Amino acid sequence: MTRYAVPALMLTAALPMSAHAAEVQIASSGPVVELTVMEEVEAEPDIVTVGAGVTTNAPTAVEALRQNSQAMRAVIDRIKSLGVAERDIQTSSINLNARYDYDQQRQEQVFRGYQASNRVTVKLREIEETGEVLDALVAAGATDLNGPQFSLEDDEAAKASARRAAMQRAEAQAREYASMAGYSNIRLLEINESIQGRSGPQPIVVTASRMMDKAESAPVEPGLVSTGISVTVKYEMTR
Repeated sequence: MTRYAVPALMLTAALPMSAHAAEVQIASSGPVVELTVMEEVEAEPDIVTVGAGVTTNAPTAVEALRQNSQAMRAVIDRIKSLGVAERDIQTSSINLNARYDYDQQRQEQVFRGYQASNRVTVKLREIEETGEVLDALVAAGATDLNGPQFSLEDDEAAKASARRAAMQRAEAQAREYASMAGYSNIRLLEINESIQGRSGPQPIVVTASRMMDKAESAPVEPGLVSTGISVTVKYEMTR
């Protein structure tokens, strides 16, 4: 567990505050200490997401899209043959654009045809097979890959652990400030929470040519992913 504590001390003689229709506030008569504490929990990922795409070029738009669709169907069929469920395969983009080159001598754009691209996002639940899957996608016709991105399918337990630790640390710090200010106790006034998220290694883009240069599966190290909670709390110092 990696812990961060960022104290933002505010000692004020707070006046009673009025309540609004959509907001409930607790009035305080003593000084108030406000703290922001972040707790982060690391865990082994159980989900990896990769992107696979096919790009094709042809003289006409119809032919570019036809070739692209045929190639993409082969890639999707290969993904399914690896045991990936349909619900874990999602089309992320389809693009069709005219291609131009700039002719330096004529100083004008020259039409070169059309380019079609289709990309899918694939969620893998067997992380140890990621390298093998990437190689299989390239062999099936994928011209570019991106990822992997590692995550937790359910991070509620990790967030709950971080939340408890954050509140314990915040209370301990508030009591310490109260003691230094000559007060014997504290009373909780307000809690605000924000979710902190961070994935594992940064995603990389892998092209077919880069992968086919290697005789073995692409090495993939999942490392750890982290999730955390940031809480801002206000305590009244009491006697």
